[in-house]
Amino acid sequence: MATEFHKITVREIDKTTSDCSIITLDIPAELKEEFKYIQGQYLTFKKDINNEDIRRSYSLCSSPLDDEWKVGIKKVENGRFSTYANEVLQAGDTIEVMAPTGSFYVHTDATADRNYIAFAAGSGITPILSIIKTHLQAEPQSSFKLFYTNQRVSSIILKEELEALKNMYMGRFEIFHFLTKQNRGIPLYNGRMNKEKLDIIFSSIADPQSIDHVFSCGPEAMIFLVRDYLIAKGLDKSQIHYELFGSSTDATSAQKEEIKKQLQGKVCDITIIEGGKSMEFSIEQGSNNLLDAALDNNADLPFACKGGVCATCKAKLVEGDVNMLLSYGLEEDEIEKGYILTCQSIPTTDKVVVDFDV
Repeated sequence: MATEFHKITVREIDKTTSDCSIITLDIPAELKEEFKYIQGQYLTFKKDINNEDIRRSYSLCSSPLDDEWKVGIKKVENGRFSTYANEVLQAGDTIEVMAPTGSFYVHTDATADRNYIAFAAGSGITPILSIIKTHLQAEPQSSFKLFYTNQRVSSIILKEELEALKNMYMGRFEIFHFLTKQNRGIPLYNGRMNKEKLDIIFSSIADPQSIDHVFSCGPEAMIFLVRDYLIAKGLDKSQIHYELFGSSTDATSAQKEEIKKQLQGKVCDITIIEGGKSMEFSIEQGSNNLLDAALDNNADLPFACKGGVCATCKAKLVEGDVNMLLSYGLEEDEIEKGYILTCQSIPTTDKVVVDFDV
């Protein structure tokens, strides 16, 4: 996977809520093939802010069937890139963008008669909207139910687009809104998603036995609650797809310290293969993850979140061993094939060889 960013012009910026912007990119004709995407994928952006290389990944909320490239960027507290995108970036500006990637999708099938369920919270709606819109259009016999949590009605991202989609596909698309800071009058729809709500949903609104695929995007707590609940109801892991917008670091910090203590004094010789070239350097085993160690040695490697979520830094472990702290961004079959997230992989052997080109 080459680290190549392209300078792309911002065509339009629309406010979907007071703190979230929908940014439409003007992809030039010569890059449209490279920027082709599958519903649910994301773009990685790069911007120099206060002399620091800031990279962030944002899901496409548009459908590939519409020949558009739109992302939703919600301003978060102390978020350097999200603040820039919401307060500084303007239509006509250029911004550096990497081609789409990500594996949060199921391929469409025009002959399919599928029953899809989706859970989203806040800005987690962005890839979910892309997925819903694409499947409803490409699979005329399939249906979707969306369970969407926000704080208030005014904070519902892409509300108008969702309502238009519901009106277009009446009988095939249903939306159930949950609010945490505004009373809706019906207990089920008040507050965050929990087991009690899932009990009601899957006993009176959706039959677990009829579900073909489930998509979840949002915070860890919601995603793993839904995943574990549905696995207990008999769904196979292959039917449950999720994308995290962040991960907790408390457990991994403790792991790092333990690994460092165990391997203190041992050295690892590292070889990084990327773009047809290789570079070599050495670090103390357990002292750093492969990505940061390589960047410290002036490597130009693909990365974005550095939290084990986006998989931009995915590579194949060719030789040696690592301790991968988090692997949210990888599918189980990818891990079995030897792929690792270099931002989460701490070398634990005398030699490690990693290939980004595989």
